[in-house]
Amino acid sequence: MSNLLRRSRAALAISVATGALLTIGAPAQAAAAPTNSASASFLMDGTTGATLAYKAGDTKRQMASTTKITSAVVVLTSPGLDLNKKVTIKQEYLDYVVREGASTAHLKAGATPTVRQLLYALMLPSGCDAAYALADTFGSGSTTAARTANFIAQMNAKAKSLGMTNTTYDSFDGISPTGNNLTTARDLAKMTRFAMRSSTFKAIVKTNTVSSGGTSTDAAWSNSNLLIKPGSGYTTPGAIGVKTGTGSLAGQCLVFSVTRNGKTIIGVLLNDSSRYTDAVALTDWAVGPAIGAAKLQGSTTKPMPDILD
Repeated sequence: MSNLLRRSRAALAISVATGALLTIGAPAQAAAAPTNSASASFLMDGTTGATLAYKAGDTKRQMASTTKITSAVVVLTSPGLDLNKKVTIKQEYLDYVVREGASTAHLKAGATPTVRQLLYALMLPSGCDAAYALADTFGSGSTTAARTANFIAQMNAKAKSLGMTNTTYDSFDGISPTGNNLTTARDLAKMTRFAMRSSTFKAIVKTNTVSSGGTSTDAAWSNSNLLIKPGSGYTTPGAIGVKTGTGSLAGQCLVFSVTRNGKTIIGVLLNDSSRYTDAVALTDWAVGPAIGAAKLQGSTTKPMPDILD
């Protein structure tokens, strides 16, 4: 046998062996994302922004109190922000909550919580009274109506700057006076990914319960997100927020984020009567099951600090 023939057969053997190894070592076809009951959903890689799964991801829908994610973003990106600035609670904020039958942080008229405290009141118990107070404080104008309108304009400007082309706000809290408080699951994931860059925002939304610091008739504000509540039946290791929302037109909504097994995801479920079950299933599909001593990222009850890291 010639040397050339021997080399050819040897090369073929190596090629076949290598091919066999590559075939054996190739990953199996990834399982499809689990189905969900949402009218619209979106799952995003929280690190890269890549799309992981979606359902009617670009269909416009009402978003209820998930609107407050953008309200918080406008506050947190305001020039010269002082989180320790005190805000006087007006009776009209409380009257608004009663008139609208809205979710509330039970703020006291005349109380002077800090901006930081109002952000907790906004995001944990979903206080529309806190949303009103922040809009009135961070909007520009000579009247309350003008200031809240300007605040909503800032919300729309922020959405536009993030490429949220299918989103419009007519509300600072999700109670839509015109029916045009609309977003898509994809757009809401974009806003959430931007919001989660803020250490302050992230610290707030992953908190389970926090003292109201004497600004409320309640002893504490509890997070409405069951994914971070121990014993809720939906407790999700690695969950770090973000926001619930419920409305007659919006249905039950949930924006969630989970970091587990070295991966971070952001999920949006709009009009989903099984929002927590679906969030858990999507999380396990995207980042894998909890391994070993995986724990909640959400913090437990703590006193309201003057300054957070």
